[in-house]
Amino acid sequence: MTKRRAQMVEETRAKLIQAARKAFAAKGYAAASMDDLTAEAGLTRGALYHNFGDKKGLLQAVVDQIDAEMGARARAAQDGAETAWLGFLAECIAYIQMALEPEIQRIMLRDGPAVLGDPSQWPNQNVCLRRTTQMIQELIDEGTVKPVDAEATGRLVNGAALNASLWIAAADDPPAVFVKAVEAFRHLAAGLLQAKG
Repeated sequence: MTKRRAQMVEETRAKLIQAARKAFAAKGYAAASMDDLTAEAGLTRGALYHNFGDKKGLLQAVVDQIDAEMGARARAAQDGAETAWLGFLAECIAYIQMALEPEIQRIMLRDGPAVLGDPSQWPNQNVCLRRTTQMIQELIDEGTVKPVDAEATGRLVNGAALNASLWIAAADDPPAVFVKAVEAFRHLAAGLLQAKG
């Protein structure tokens, strides 16, 4: 594939993802019309099928894009933390806090699971799990966290953050649920800390 052709393919994909993201956020996956979103992108249904297979494939691409952005934002939340532990907490809580955003609520936490299945099984969750596991291992190595199995702990921490986010997204009063979820998450996470002796 020539460089120009590859660039055109990438531009087409980007246009479709942008149009789909806008439509899915505004109308929801089920109500978003493929004809409307391809027209918004100035493309055809054929371009959508060629690049993503179907509407579900396009949703997966939108989820992957948003998830990458969420990961970068969560990692940025730990910048400037006084300790590695406080950075770890800041990153986890930043992830949970994103569940307050309407686009993330609708696409990532409601439509995504309904269409793509269990979010803990999505391919991009492996990246998040590896990062959490690595941070926990570093906290164990420095003596901040008890000597627990880092992978098991990472899976449980990720599960708690994900379930808190799903709860917030489904709540009648997301901000009130966010406050309760973060307080409980902090208490759960504090159980990992080494006793000061």
